[in-house]
This record gives sequence, C-alpha cells and structure tokens, in this order.
Amino acid sequence: MTAPSPARIGIVTVSDRASRGEYEDRGGPAIHAYLAEVLTSPWEAVSRVIPDEQATIEATLIELCDHAGCSLVITTGGTGPARRDVTPEATEAVAEKLMPGFGELMRQVSLQKVPTAILSRQTAVIRGRTLIVNLPGQPKAIRECLDAVFPAIPYCLDLIEAAYLTTDESKIVAFRPKK
Repeated sequence: MTAPSPARIGIVTVSDRASRGEYEDRGGPAIHAYLAEVLTSPWEAVSRVIPDEQATIEATLIELCDHAGCSLVITTGGTGPARRDVTPEATEAVAEKLMPGFGELMRQVSLQKVPTAILSRQTAVIRGRTLIVNLPGQPKAIRECLDAVFPAIPYCLDLIEAAYLTTDESKIVAFRPKK
C-alpha cells in the first residue's frame, strides 16, 4: 500500500511592501510554522508573496485552487479597512460558497485581545475542493485565529472531498463526528 500524497496547502502573503522586498514577510512564515506544529499528516506548502491588487489576488487564488491542487489556501494580510486592503473582496470574487462562521469566530476571539479587531474583515470560502481562509497579517493574530478555527478545518476538507488532515491532539483537536 502506498502512502497518501502530501496535502498541498497554499500560503499567500498579501502585502505591497513584502512583495517588493521592502518588508520582511512574517505572516507567511508564521502560518507555515503553525501548520508544521499542529499537522501530523503529510503536507507541503505552496507559498506566494503578492501585492495588494485584487486581480493578482484573484488570479493567485484560482491558480492555487484549480491548478496547483491545494486543498487549503490560507492568506495573510489585506483584511483591514484601508483602501488597498482587498483580500476579502478578491476571495469572495472567486468563491462558490461563503463560509461566514470562520470570520465571525476569528473576530470574536480577536476582540477578546484588542478592540480594533472589529475592523478586521477575515472571511473564508469554498472554491471547488479548496477551503480558502483569510487571516490578519500579524503573527500573534494569525496564531490566535488559527487556534480558533483550525479544529473545524479538517472536517470541512472531508466534506468538500479534499485532502485528509490529521493534527497533533496535544496542540489542536480536530473535530470529526463519531461514526
């Protein structure tokens, strides 16, 4: 019996400055480190650092979902109210289904830490057999948000017939209904 192929997970940093090399990308590496810590199933990252341009974000999400075979795409950055923050608009533009509970939970958790979390517009959507989750840009907020929503991600991937992910239960307990 052959081992299952590794799940492909897209990690997209949306940042004008990081994409130009003027600023060190800390968000993408924070997502990668989190996944390396909690996942026990084989996976591989497909990473991108792109500018805050809606057309570029849409094209990158489509490429990762439809061509690169990613079951999960996690973005960081571009979720605030600033004029150039268009990650949620780009994500919703490529969506087949909206998953508003992810954003609601992430904001609820973040509001316990900082009152400006209400300004964040994180969201999640389904495109084909891919779950796309938008996260804020700060590594601390990335961890807090992933801690909140990750227990539901493996089962969501099961439901959309994507990769099967398992977690280190001492770090994150993935919810799956008992059969």
